[in-house]
Order: sequence, then structure tokens, then C-alpha cells
Amino acid sequence: MMSRPMLLVFLLLVLIITSQFEWRQQLVNDIDSTPSVNPKQQQTSKREEAVKEKIILSQEKNIFRLNELVRSLQQQLLQCRGNNETTNSIFAPLTENVIEIERQQILED
Repeated sequence: MMSRPMLLVFLLLVLIITSQFEWRQQLVNDIDSTPSVNPKQQQTSKREEAVKEKIILSQEKNIFRLNELVRSLQQQLLQCRGNNETTNSIFAPLTENVIEIERQQILED
């Protein structure tokens, strides 16, 4: 028969070989199971992507509209400032005259 150390070495080799075979089998199973995706899952993911794209397009349109509104409001503000400056330049001499007349009246009284 075999000696005890030889028997231990043999058992150790059998253990190593079987464990490596199991590891390889697990790896193959993991690799095979990962890419397999249900057609239903693919359909739902495509639908989700389509919905996300629609949301993004809608948000881009809203941003464009808001930018247009901001430009319009800026133009209106500039027009109001221009009108205000024109009004001030017209009425400034008149108010000075009114103040001067009121001073004269106070002095005469």
C-alpha cells in the first residue's frame, strides 16, 4: 500500500483539482447568467429611454421659451428706462421752475 505522506499528497491533489473545477463552473455560470436579459426587460428599458428623451426635449423647449421671455423682458426694461429718462429730462426744468415760483411766493408773503 501507499505510505501515509503519499496518500495525503494524493488527497490534496484531488481536492485542489475538484475545487478548481467547481470555481471554473461557477465562473462560467456567472458569465452565462449576466448577459441574458428578458425581452420584456429590454422593452421596458427602451420605453424608459424614450420617456427620458421626451422629458429632456420638453425641458429644452421650456428653457428656450424662458430665455425668450427673459430677452423680451430685458428689452421692455430698457424701453422703460429710456422713457423714464426722457420724462425726467422733460419735467426736470419744469419742477425747478415750480420750486422757484413757490420760493418767490413764500418770500412775498
